[in-house]
Amino acid sequence: MSDEIKKGLLGIVVDETTISQVMPDINSLTYRGYAVQDLCEKCNFEEVAYLVLNGELPNKSELKKFKNQLEKNRNISINLREIVRHMPKKSHPMDVARTIVSVLGLEDKETTDNSPKANMRKVIRIFAKTPTAIAAFFRARKGKKIIPPKRNLSFAENFFYMCFGKVPSKDIVKAFDVSLILYAEHSFNVSTFTARTITSSLSDIHGAITGAIASLKGPLHGGANEEVMHMMSKIKKPENAFKWINKALDKKEVVMGFGHRVYKKGDSRVPTMEKYFKKVSKIQKDKKFIKIYDVVKSVMIERKNIHPNVDYPTGPTYHLMGFDTDFFTPIFVISRITGWSAHIMEQHAANKLIRPLSKYSGPDHRKVVLLNQR
Repeated sequence: MSDEIKKGLLGIVVDETTISQVMPDINSLTYRGYAVQDLCEKCNFEEVAYLVLNGELPNKSELKKFKNQLEKNRNISINLREIVRHMPKKSHPMDVARTIVSVLGLEDKETTDNSPKANMRKVIRIFAKTPTAIAAFFRARKGKKIIPPKRNLSFAENFFYMCFGKVPSKDIVKAFDVSLILYAEHSFNVSTFTARTITSSLSDIHGAITGAIASLKGPLHGGANEEVMHMMSKIKKPENAFKWINKALDKKEVVMGFGHRVYKKGDSRVPTMEKYFKKVSKIQKDKKFIKIYDVVKSVMIERKNIHPNVDYPTGPTYHLMGFDTDFFTPIFVISRITGWSAHIMEQHAANKLIRPLSKYSGPDHRKVVLLNQR
């Protein structure tokens, strides 16, 4: 056995999956074999969520049934609503999201049942209720009345409605829907591997998703979209962008929203998200963030040959939609619940405890000296 250590499991294949892959020949992320950019243009988020969870795109009757299941499960308990209402207003929304799923686990009568049917029922409940609870905190921390979900609205429309009390234009909703599709799944990323590791001990789905959320919070993973917006806020105006990014590179600072371990020719999700970012910018009559975006992107490619990842266009898109910066990653959560859940169920179907080895590099064997002799 090789003694070579692969830090971060770089290049190590630990299992197989049928859910998604990045296909090098077309440089595209695919869900169940479908290129994600094609899914963005031809499907809505509910269709893609069904695909990720069930393996096939739904027909009309299957989609109608799936949407009805989500609508019926959107309401949260009075208990959870009151917990959210009384959470510290300065809490990071990702910590709130993590707690929400834990509470959903406490309230779920099937928590200990890991059978495929029970897990799918639990997935529907987590997937439907989490956005409702996150939107409730979005309102509560501003001292505003919590808005319950509304029937006959799509997943994306309903989230806007619960956050803002109204549904924006179809073009804005479509851009949001596209972002959810792009964030839904991405193979063995950090949070997904965390969820599978937890599941491998035969823990429950609520615990696995809670752990995944904790992992996603980090700025090197899901939190990158927030850091992109913080960077743009520091730059302030387009005239500052060229000097700011060059200075950051000269100082060898990490520039968030760029680079990806999987993609060698640039993140395949970026062109689609960038297209919708520009559409939203046009609708909102924004020129500032588009100009900053273009300058920073061009300098990064020219000086470092590092291309943007999907978090780079998503951050300013969510900002222009009216979402608070620290809510960007919770939006990621409500989408990625689909991918995590599919992986959790896949792990259960052919489980083996994930237990890697480590190479010890501490002191050699030592004898214990009594306290009065040390």
